[in-house]
Amino acid sequence: MNLYNLPPGLPDTGRLEFQDLLKLRSRAEERGLRLICIENVPVRFYNKIMLGQDGREQQLANMQETVRNLGRAGIPIFGYHFIATGVWRTGWDTPVRGGAISNSFKMELAAKAPLSYDREYHEDEMWANYDWYLERLLPVAEEYGVRLALHPDDPPVPKLGGVPRLFRNFENFKRAMDTHASPMHGLDFCHGCWSEMRSGAGVIDAIQHFGKRIFYVHMRDVQGGGDEFTECFIDEGNSNILHVMRALKDTGFNGFIIDDHVPHLVNDTPYGHRGRAYATGYLRAMLDAIRD
Repeated sequence: MNLYNLPPGLPDTGRLEFQDLLKLRSRAEERGLRLICIENVPVRFYNKIMLGQDGREQQLANMQETVRNLGRAGIPIFGYHFIATGVWRTGWDTPVRGGAISNSFKMELAAKAPLSYDREYHEDEMWANYDWYLERLLPVAEEYGVRLALHPDDPPVPKLGGVPRLFRNFENFKRAMDTHASPMHGLDFCHGCWSEMRSGAGVIDAIQHFGKRIFYVHMRDVQGGGDEFTECFIDEGNSNILHVMRALKDTGFNGFIIDDHVPHLVNDTPYGHRGRAYATGYLRAMLDAIRD
């Protein structure tokens, strides 16, 4: 369940509360589902942590309590990112196959954006802020049995809005995983972002390297690379999704796979139910194709 934006009825206390999380888990179980992961909290819950600003100590205390509450509520994964400036696109009505509408990104347009915060930030200080955070959050996750799953930057470019984007390539993910090595620290492997990084190259290599540290997968794809790409249907992007699924299976991956951003079909809902039905059906077919 993605809580990047809090749904109606969930109080905005700067952290996720135990009883609210327990209600969400119970609501899922009453409908025959399992709530395995909470993805994200609003950026305002930890923006001072990401930028090293005054007030980060209180935000840290709230994030530590959020992780404790996830463990207490029996929700075993917390998907997180370190993207102070959020997900960026420069086109929101990009036509794709069959008259569907998708979105796109062009760095030449985004490069003209003003600063997102008070000043330009530097990569070294962003790494220092990230390390400060993980050094204090990961021990809590280990104590309460909650796995932390890191999502890539989207788009994976060096800087947007004056803020560096750390998790834009294999080398930086390796640095984060090596520095904060723990069975409770791994990846939310967003295939679309990894495909964006090098126009599809290196995706299989990353899966093979990180292996069992991939906790779960966002499965979408794009046409193009980090500086210019269009999100497309799952079966026409940079990657051969069958090969990707086989690579995950070969590593012993046993997490979950979810559809991610999808093109909107004619008469689709705002959530993209028709586009998601297509993506989910395609992924189910890929699972059938690799099943022993």
